[in-house]
Amino acid sequence: MYIYNVTINVEEAIHDEWVKWMKQEHIPEMLDTGKFKKALMTRVMVTEAMGGITYSVQYTAESKAELEKYYEEDADRMRGKSKVFEGKFVAFRTEMQVISEQ
Repeated sequence: MYIYNVTINVEEAIHDEWVKWMKQEHIPEMLDTGKFKKALMTRVMVTEAMGGITYSVQYTAESKAELEKYYEEDADRMRGKSKVFEGKFVAFRTEMQVISEQ
């Protein structure tokens, strides 16, 4: 399995609206692509010098091939949907391969 992790720092001024959008729209749409079997949204418990509130959203894919299909077929469209919040958040993405789950 692979985890597609998106870490996002969100300005406090849009925080509540952004969380609502993530929970009600964006995460369900990510799952609707059929590339991910589950998603976990967590708050990162750090204080950033730049301010804001930080979250991590982890999408679980069955395989690297499924993750690659997401990049090819859906990533640009899905990332474009955040334009309403443009300039008010910073995001970075990482891939993790699951080695063991106990």
